[in-house]
Amino acid sequence: MLRKPQTGDTSGTPSKPFAQVLEDNLLKLSNHAAKRLEQRGIELKTEQMKQIGSALDKAAAKGAKESLILMQDMAFIVNVKNRTVVTAMDSESMRDNVFTQIDSAVIIS
Repeated sequence: MLRKPQTGDTSGTPSKPFAQVLEDNLLKLSNHAAKRLEQRGIELKTEQMKQIGSALDKAAAKGAKESLILMQDMAFIVNVKNRTVVTAMDSESMRDNVFTQIDSAVIIS
């Protein structure tokens, strides 16, 4: 007889901070991207991470591999397959910039 595991039982499962669980499921940040976010004073909120994750889903559905995601005054280059932000830019960093090695762009309004 198969039994459905109880959902409330967390014994033996190490607990993770909410932000880590969110990052594991939605989006990862490369070391380079994490440094750029810190250097440029960009702080991603949970809702923004969800929006980027949704944009990634759309890009993946179209077969994208490396995508530029534009959101408000920020830009992110994302590896779609690995769901990893490769780099991040603020509006100042985007000015006069050329984005290379991307095959798609998603604009979050």
